[in-house]
Amino acid sequence: MDTNELLRKVRKIEIKTRGLSQNIFAGEYHSAFKGRGMTFSEVREYQYGDDVRDIDWNVTARYNRPYVKVYEEERELTVMLLVDVSGSKDFGAVGVAKREMMAEVGATIAFSAIQNNDKVGVIFFSDKIEKFIPPKKGRKHILLVIRELLDFQPTGTGTDINMVLEYMTSALKKRCTTFLVSDFIDEHDYSKSLSIANHKHDVIAVQVYDKREAQLPDVGLVRMRDSERGTLKWVNTSSKRVRDTYSRWWYQQQQAVNGTLQRCNVDLATVATDEDYVTALMGLFKNRGVKAH
Repeated sequence: MDTNELLRKVRKIEIKTRGLSQNIFAGEYHSAFKGRGMTFSEVREYQYGDDVRDIDWNVTARYNRPYVKVYEEERELTVMLLVDVSGSKDFGAVGVAKREMMAEVGATIAFSAIQNNDKVGVIFFSDKIEKFIPPKKGRKHILLVIRELLDFQPTGTGTDINMVLEYMTSALKKRCTTFLVSDFIDEHDYSKSLSIANHKHDVIAVQVYDKREAQLPDVGLVRMRDSERGTLKWVNTSSKRVRDTYSRWWYQQQQAVNGTLQRCNVDLATVATDEDYVTALMGLFKNRGVKAH
């Protein structure tokens, strides 16, 4: 898209998502993600009800009475967006294209983060690492992130979630809150790398999908293109057997995604391109807020 059109889109998304993050998400975001990291503050004498696991045995031995370590939550978090920019992101039959939905979701999370004085970084990935934007604060940085979300042109077309998780785990030493934004159409097994990443960091999955991907319409003979492989194929959508086979494939794939996320203890928000993503994000933030207390 040309520069003027890009600036208009950036401004439109900024107005919408900043308003959402200020008026709707601010409290929910802080409640959901505060206190994920704890730093040592001081020691004090043991009081009834203190967790015995917090006893500082060195200080206790020195003064001959029990002392406990006191921790405080890290006020500043680092938020990372891992954004899928593979070929399938451009699909859009119902509602907006997945790419646009991913941009709005990412922008809303980013604005919610800076309202909370957190740093935000981005890793764009396909079947390779496309671009890494280091975490920073401030509106200028967030606007750069939104521009890239809208207009970044990848060189790869496939999807490799396993690879981006391994990259993030090795590249980011400090614990961060990570949003993995993808359609999760990936043939690789990423369960091990996801489990390791979620142990070191705090990983949340946001799945963006188009309802047309879940079910083929009955519209006769259609020439379809695999956006990740680039291959073309004629498909007879009038055949009930073909439609049923496709529906089973989608269902099985979705079950596999859900199963992997559950085994790795990763929360999921699912967003359809023709629905309001606000509901899905609010549900995610509220559920995590309840878990945190």
